[in-house]
Amino acid sequence: MASRAPAWWQDRGLAAVLLRPLSVLFGLIAWLRRWLHRCGVLRVERLAVPVVVVGNIAVGGSGKTPVVAWLVERLREAGHRPGIVSRGYGGKVEGVAMVPRDGDPDIYGDEPVLLARLTGCPVAVGRDRPGAARELLRMSPHCDVLIADDGMQHYPLGRDIEVAVVDEAVLGNRWLLPAGPLREPLSRLREVDVVIAHGQMSAALASLLEGQAVFSMKLMGGRLRALRDPARELDAGTLRGRPVHAVAGIGRPQRFFDQLGALGLDVVPHAFPDHHRFVATDLAFPAGEPIVMTSKDAVKCAAFAPDDCWEFPVSAQIDPGAAERIVEKLKNGPPAA
Repeated sequence: MASRAPAWWQDRGLAAVLLRPLSVLFGLIAWLRRWLHRCGVLRVERLAVPVVVVGNIAVGGSGKTPVVAWLVERLREAGHRPGIVSRGYGGKVEGVAMVPRDGDPDIYGDEPVLLARLTGCPVAVGRDRPGAARELLRMSPHCDVLIADDGMQHYPLGRDIEVAVVDEAVLGNRWLLPAGPLREPLSRLREVDVVIAHGQMSAALASLLEGQAVFSMKLMGGRLRALRDPARELDAGTLRGRPVHAVAGIGRPQRFFDQLGALGLDVVPHAFPDHHRFVATDLAFPAGEPIVMTSKDAVKCAAFAPDDCWEFPVSAQIDPGAAERIVEKLKNGPPAA
């Protein structure tokens, strides 16, 4: 059964109000920590190559992984040789490590392994992200730009460009943890270089971001890939008329279920916690009923998936102006001190 975000994150009811003092304290600590890094009291490590941070301000899935894969391709088109640094959440790496393309998600984390396979570029993981970045550059000295996956709040790693991915559905009551889902206040979005909006924005959020560089994003997909034989693909519509077990261990499983439903599939949803460690019994559904899952889950299930188990790959479609703005900022370099 999937773990759910606390109910009080969705409104400003009694539970959220009672937690509000802790939320204020959390905000003060987060602000102080960021200020200490900015002032140089706490160390910020600048690397020999520029760093583009891709992150968000809320707990929960907003679509960062497809954005990182999209950004890798756009940077390559502009002549860059990118690498990726990640925390490796859900993995077991002690210290820092490079992620093999055939790496075990239980060791390196599901998202880093997926990114290594999707992009083919060097990926390093570690709680110490500056250390992971140094290791990546040591092992892959040809890299001339690093993408820090989910690194907005990791201030010890210096950054040249910040890209915030915003899915308004996960912003909840707009309060900070633990009274709400926010890691940083909404006003933080006015300070980043690029905001990528996953889905529609309300008038209130659009007003807050007026004058900011905001670009829309959609996740697109329509083909399925067999987990047991990745060379075998079929159109998702082929499964119409049969119960389809949709498996998702991601931050927002309902978005995945809705996407399959929009393709005309008869979806039987199975939501698991984000970064869930799947076992064979999780996929024990009636014979003859196909299973469809996200790419993030597929990397963890390929070894024991039944024959009729399919990955649903998606790609981010983002307004071209976002890539143009990022590439231009990299070309111009950091502002003079």
